Amino acid sequence: MTKPSVVAGVDGSDTALRAVTWAADEAAVHGLPLRVVYVSGRAGDGSAARAARRSSQRARAENIVETAAERARRHRPQAEVSAEVLPGDPASVLLREGRDAGMLIVGERGTGAVAGLLLGSVSSAVTASAPCPVVVVRGDEAGVEAAHGRILLGVAEPEEGPAVRFAFYETAVRDCVLDAVHAWRCPPGDRADHPRAAGEPHLYCKERAATLIDHAVARCVRDHPAVRLRSAVVEGTPAEVLVRRSAAADLIVVGTHRRRTRLGSPLGRVTRSLLHRADCPVAVIPPEARRAGNPSHPPSSAAWSGTNV
Repeated sequence: MTKPSVVAGVDGSDTALRAVTWAADEAAVHGLPLRVVYVSGRAGDGSAARAARRSSQRARAENIVETAAERARRHRPQAEVSAEVLPGDPASVLLREGRDAGMLIVGERGTGAVAGLLLGSVSSAVTASAPCPVVVVRGDEAGVEAAHGRILLGVAEPEEGPAVRFAFYETAVRDCVLDAVHAWRCPPGDRADHPRAAGEPHLYCKERAATLIDHAVARCVRDHPAVRLRSAVVEGTPAEVLVRRSAAADLIVVGTHRRRTRLGSPLGRVTRSLLHRADCPVAVIPPEARRAGNPSHPPSSAAWSGTNV
């Protein structure tokens, strides 16, 4: 079976080049080829324009993608890196590439006084709809350069999901620490009047959260006994808890259900918050992704199930 590629989308921006460097590391650690892709515009676009203009546009596109690919080769000389200019709508082309990719990697895009807070339209569309894991490379230098030796997993459901399996596999490959975190808050009906919480207003809710996270990671703990796991249940809203803890992580992993609406396929509130505010790269794992965290598709991997954040 042909190995899937790690696909990095570039657009000539500094954030895209930053993402390519991160993608080169990811491809190297997984032993996968890296494809650097630049989307030049709609297929057939400019057919009525002068040949000289089309040639100039093509030359610019090839310069952008080759510059990015060369950056990846210099950063990881042993990596297998290819570059390609593809015609079409950027988001649509990257989503198509994601059908066969092990992972899609894009940079954040900010503008003006809020640079770093606004997610670019292409990155947002790809993250919301790609059929494979998507990593949006953002955050401070320590997080992007994996200086913390720590992956953060946001756990939202009691059942093991694709994000859990992805995080365990990624942690095993990187040989770092995995922090699995579930944020909890007591609903009004579960406070002091609950029979199991008499005298301890939050004890029942906290114990229930601890049981949830234990169930969610149990199978992966058995499958990856060497992974150094630290589980934590933290009182607070998921978005605030995970954003705060992302400051000490190299990657945050979350899963998502995609709720189709008339306006499209929006991501969950927690995922959106992380994509705008996290201090490290964010991996979003869709429920339809094929394999449990391993881009090379190990035979032992089972089909993924969803985790909703």
